[in-house]
Amino acid sequence: MTMSKEPSRADTRPVRRFWRVAAVAVASAAMTVGLVGPAAAAPTSNHGHHQKLPSRIELPDGFQPEGITIGKGSTAYLGSRGDGDIIAVNLRNGNRRLVSEGPGTGSIGLKIGGDRLYVAGGAAGTGRVVSVRTGNILASYPFVTPTATNPSFVNDVVLDKRRAWFTDSLRPQLYEVSYARNATKATVTTLRLTGDWVQDTTPGVNNANGIALSPDKRSLLVVQSNTGFLFRVNPQTGVARRVDLGGAPLANGDGLLVRGNTLYAVQNRLNQIAVVRLNGSGSRGRLVDTLTAADLPKGATFDVPTTVAAYKGNLYLPNARFGVASPTTAEYWITRIHR
Repeated sequence: MTMSKEPSRADTRPVRRFWRVAAVAVASAAMTVGLVGPAAAAPTSNHGHHQKLPSRIELPDGFQPEGITIGKGSTAYLGSRGDGDIIAVNLRNGNRRLVSEGPGTGSIGLKIGGDRLYVAGGAAGTGRVVSVRTGNILASYPFVTPTATNPSFVNDVVLDKRRAWFTDSLRPQLYEVSYARNATKATVTTLRLTGDWVQDTTPGVNNANGIALSPDKRSLLVVQSNTGFLFRVNPQTGVARRVDLGGAPLANGDGLLVRGNTLYAVQNRLNQIAVVRLNGSGSRGRLVDTLTAADLPKGATFDVPTTVAAYKGNLYLPNARFGVASPTTAEYWITRIHR
């Protein structure tokens, strides 16, 4: 996920206007429809138990997505790097609804655990926990206090059995948030990255980006966007060791997804996904495939995909469209690729 300037309140109006209109429509229907918004996806067929999944799912104009996570059933959750709104999207029919109105700052990476979303807060230097049932912010964690000379960009998050881990693209450290029934009582710890990790302090350069668990769940895998290196991080000490990929760099590395011993690493501005076969500990791996536009279903396209989640043998990637002329009014969508 690439850093972007937080928009002004005026910049977020197209998205907020969409949700006001949708809310009125739902109210007039007496809340009989569970997902709000148009069925903005290619038509699906449902003969018997088979349903064809759409290859492209439209998002609200101006939404500016980055993170995606998939919960129970066919529901995906996405955050806006603009105003921080979080939406739910049905991957079968494209219907969508507002889950939580944003705080006016970005929602970058996010992961679901039970009925809670853990959300990386970008340039605000925060993380937060959101209830998917009520949309309420259960807790907000000010990891750091960003300044003009010492900024922060809390970028992505992964969950293990006991805690959430957040990356910071502008500081060589991870943030650990323990699970707690009352999210406001969670313990927050900063883990400094050492070992092989070398931080580039050039202004605007992304370092730590996507994060995932190693196949054996004992370590954290973190991709460094500016170098294309993948690191295995000891969650107790912060010592980072570069993963031996046989010389294959993950240039423009962004969101990570580990399924079994396979790592999918999104390479955002390259419009591709590196497929890496890892050993159990995640200390070594080899590039076995690269998924590009040529591998997409008919009618599907990439335009700077950032993160990836899996559902029923398919990968789903939101397209952030970094550099588009008018981001607050541009079209955005999710792309499906069978894998």
